[in-house]
Amino acid sequence: MLPLTFKEISEPLGNVRVPEGSFADVCTDTRKITPGCLFIALKGDRFDGHDFAAKALELGAAAVVTEKDCGLGDKQILVKSTRDALLKLAGYYRSLFDIPFIGITGSVGKTTTKEMIWTVMSSKYKTLKNEGNLNNEIGVPMTLFRLDKSYEAAVIEMGMSNFGEISRITAAVKPDAAVITNIGVSHIENLGSREGILKAKLEILESMKPGSPVILNGDDDMLLKADCGTHPVIRYAIENSGCAYQALDITSTDAETVFTCGFDGGPVRVCLPFTGRHNIYNSLAAAAVGERFGVSPAQGFEALKNYRTTGMRQKIVKKYGITFIEDCYNASPDSQAAAMSVLGAMDCKRKIAVIGDMLELGDYSEKAHRDVGGYAAANGVDILFTYGERAKLCAAAAKERGVKDTRVFLDKAELTSELFAALEKGDCVLFKASRGMKLEEVIEGIYSRFEEEK
Repeated sequence: MLPLTFKEISEPLGNVRVPEGSFADVCTDTRKITPGCLFIALKGDRFDGHDFAAKALELGAAAVVTEKDCGLGDKQILVKSTRDALLKLAGYYRSLFDIPFIGITGSVGKTTTKEMIWTVMSSKYKTLKNEGNLNNEIGVPMTLFRLDKSYEAAVIEMGMSNFGEISRITAAVKPDAAVITNIGVSHIENLGSREGILKAKLEILESMKPGSPVILNGDDDMLLKADCGTHPVIRYAIENSGCAYQALDITSTDAETVFTCGFDGGPVRVCLPFTGRHNIYNSLAAAAVGERFGVSPAQGFEALKNYRTTGMRQKIVKKYGITFIEDCYNASPDSQAAAMSVLGAMDCKRKIAVIGDMLELGDYSEKAHRDVGGYAAANGVDILFTYGERAKLCAAAAKERGVKDTRVFLDKAELTSELFAALEKGDCVLFKASRGMKLEEVIEGIYSRFEEEK
């Protein structure tokens, strides 16, 4: 982070009283205090940073931002909302950098799309990105504070669970281009309908510069009717031949995907080291962004040959003679369909799916879980294990559609034991559930048992 004086941040924070001096770091956690930093006292459901404001000064913070008087004299900067102050300070800091900022949102695939865009942009520029799931009103500002003069571009994922969140985040980021991957049903419990979800996602346009492009999935029915105002719209697709970027002649194995990308500059033959129709969309979005900022599609797809999945997002692991698809980061009906299609494309002895509950679906939950059972049947799943009350519906629907072996569990240990007993060399097994189900604990249990048998 570049050093800032307290005087220069007074106006962005609402013309508040500030101490003398400067700082070169922002902290919200006293366990990460650095000497001379600015500590911002955030409040959450289970914590209040104001309880640690005095401690922050003891540990070496130069000043603290609070929304109530903590009796800390001239070392205290009083604001109406510390959460808003964090975003406003990040927005001011972002304004010091004249580099391309790309904002990404969507119901499914935004993290993978962010990673692919970062891979493409990094082939030409030193590019900042938010790590892991730091895509909210706290994670995005903390990402922006990592900028320094060595960076030449930034790729920022924006998440949300309700109206107004992306509006506040994009006011800080001010993207020069925006990508919306799709409009699914994630967070429909809060947003009411897919129309509501579309409205929330389109908040990304609110603080974009005039003439900045919006890059949309042209096969998404909701995005096809999105009103982007005066912003030029660039679409990518597999099915829709009227889009600027289209994937044609697709072939895939369990290790790679090959297709032709059609665009105005002429077709490019593409070979990428990952599978899944959804990843074709993600790579097309990355190519579209790259071309906007001087990276040709050919160069972009070449860079994507180095892309590898990260964390618990559709990570393919081959060991003990079995292929494991670790996809426990989160789940929605759309991402379940994508994961099942990857399992369906696998060349293996038996296809096994381990599916847990999908959360935050409200009244849509029953249909969504039954749909996942249908996806299992359509993709040739041989054995379906489910974990959780809601996931019982997946098993019931799968059985109705011809999956003969379905097994329902409410206990994770029992699931782990029976899955381990069922696995055979040559199998491929997919793990997929909402983050709150912690299905990775089953994976860890399976791996531990194999290691014990060695």
